[in-house]
Parts: sequence; C-alpha cells; structure tokens
Amino acid sequence: MSVEFIFFHLMPYRPLDMAERAKQRSAWVVLPNRLYDPKRGADEYESYIGQLAYAEELGFDVISVNEHHQTAYGMMPAPNLIASALIQRTKRVKIAILGRALPLVNNPVWIAEEFSMLDNLSRGRIIAGFVRGIGTEYHATGLNPAFSQERFQEAHDLIVAAWTRPGPFEFEGEHYNFRYVNLWPRPYQTPHPPIWIPSQGSSETIRWASHPARKYPFLITFSAQDLVVRYLEMYREEARKHGYEADGNQLGWAVPIYVADSDERARAEAARAIESLFNDYLNNPWEMLLPPGYMSLSSMQRTMKVRKSLGTQARRQTIDDLMTSGTAIIGSPKTVRERIKRVREATGFNRLVTMLQFGVLPDELTRRNMEMFAAEVMPHLRRG
Repeated sequence: MSVEFIFFHLMPYRPLDMAERAKQRSAWVVLPNRLYDPKRGADEYESYIGQLAYAEELGFDVISVNEHHQTAYGMMPAPNLIASALIQRTKRVKIAILGRALPLVNNPVWIAEEFSMLDNLSRGRIIAGFVRGIGTEYHATGLNPAFSQERFQEAHDLIVAAWTRPGPFEFEGEHYNFRYVNLWPRPYQTPHPPIWIPSQGSSETIRWASHPARKYPFLITFSAQDLVVRYLEMYREEARKHGYEADGNQLGWAVPIYVADSDERARAEAARAIESLFNDYLNNPWEMLLPPGYMSLSSMQRTMKVRKSLGTQARRQTIDDLMTSGTAIIGSPKTVRERIKRVREATGFNRLVTMLQFGVLPDELTRRNMEMFAAEVMPHLRRG
C-alpha cells in the first residue's frame, strides 16, 4: 500500500513577543493574553486557512486541524469551526480533526452532533481524531485529570452509540447520563466517520486503540525516531496478542518536515522556526504537562523519556539535536525521502502526518516547503 499524506496544522501565534514569553513558565495557560494582538491574530487565521486549502491543490489526501486551549502554541480551541471553514474552501480532500479532547466536555453528545453536522456539510469527508488532551488542558479547564482515561473511554462509547444506534435511547455511565440520546442529524458516512487516535505513546491508549473491537489508526506524535519505531511496534505486538496482524493503515507518524534544494539551505531556513516550536511554544514544566493522576506510572516514565528527547532539559534544543534524534526531518528532497523510507521500512506505517508549517516559519517558506514536498517527496513515496 502507498503512503497517505496528511497536511497537519497547529496554527501557532507567530507574532508572539519571545522576550516576554521567556519571562513566563510556559506558552500555555499562564502566558498573559495581553501578548495576543487580535488584528495580527486575524491575519494568522487567514494565512493558515489558506495554507490548509492550498494543500488540496498540491495533492495531499487529508488536511488536518487540532484542539488546544489557552496557548500560543495552537490557536484552535474550537477545531470544528476551522473544519467548517475548510469545508467551504475545498472540494475533495478529507478533513481530519486531530483531535477532539473528549474528557474536557460535559456533554459528549454535542461532539457527536457537531461531527455529524460537519460530515453532512462535507458529504462524508470528515475524519474524527479523539484524544484525552495533554496535561495542560486540565489546568485550563479545572477538570480532575485522574478521571481522564475513564471519561475519554466513556465519552467515546457514547459518541459511537449516538452515531450508530437508533434513537431515542438512554445512556447511563459513571460520568455521563442522558435520558434521551437521539442524534439529529445522523452522520453522512456509514456507520460513522473514521476514528483516528493521536498519542505520544501511552501504553493504555495503544492497547485500547488496537483492540479488535476498534482497530483504530494510531498516530505517534512529537517523538524521536527510535521511540516512533518502538511505539508503532508496540501497537503491532498488542494486535498480535489480540490474534490479528495490524496493517499499515493502522499506523501513522506525525513529524515536522522541511525540504529545500540542499541540506545546507534547509537547515539554515528551518533552524529558527523548528527551535522556536520545541523551545518556546511546546516546552512545558513537568507540573503542567503531567498533573497528578493523569497517567499510570509506566506511561509517565515513557512520556518522560519522550519529553527529554524534545528538550525539557535545562538547555535549549538546537536544530542539530532535533535532526539527530529524528524528531524533525530537515534536508534536501533526497535526504527527506530516505529518512521517511527508513522509518517506514522499520514500521510499515502507511499514514504520514506532515507538519510543514511549524513555530515561526513564515508564509513564504511554508508554501515553498509544501510545494517541494508535494513535488519531490510525495510521488516517490506513493510509488513505494
């Protein structure tokens, strides 16, 4: 099978005053919103929606948005609104919402309704990405992170039931109780939009996603190359325990990528932007990233390894650090193709989630990066 290409966007707030950011613990939750300029933010939204729509013209299979709250890292607290705008700007490309943080809402039926609306508006082009939300989201919402996993699974079960069971019906759970579940409108796709599961490698999430009742595509995000291979193999191992072999469409990798004419030019053009992503936007103190009760001890230990590879040490991560670990792929078309192929040969993944805009990367370089990737990398990987 050939690779499916997903153009993923975070929509970071690029005009951020980095000197002021450096005075704060994080770009999440505690970053004063006086640093946000609505006029410049409006320009950012316009630019980013244009990039996502342009990806359809370039031949990407899927364009993707996501959800984060109270952060300069990603200006999409309501990704369904961005998806709705993209439906009107595109014709054929699928639109993935990677992902909607299920435990953060008190009425999952509303999520089921919103996705059903989008699925109808797009005539079946929606992909639902479900996540628990990272630890900082629980600081932003005030929810108890100890119930994160339970709320996620129960909300998922309620949403799928709402999409597939004839209504009205009653739902009684530990966290959600509804006398009437009776979805209007129902999803356009049968039985419902595909569900994908992005994660940084939680073993509980991998076991849950790989279960034969689900077999959901698992997308490993923001990880060094050796951890990407390890977590995708973990999914395969869990599938074997369940008595089946996972196929490549169940395995995905999300990674920042920058392509230029030469390795030297790519490195020079991408350096400031990729370093800003990992050091200024993404980096969080431990107490914000991993609030007590958010994950099991074993998963926390694995996540700490991932975070160390991303630069949560005292020193800032350089572009060389990120390239050496394989956390980012930056280089000539030949270099980028070879590095992607190496991971694919080791894992057999069929879904590549490309982040071609990252950090403070400007529009001009983003569009050239998109064009070069589409022209010089995608065709080679489609051929296998």
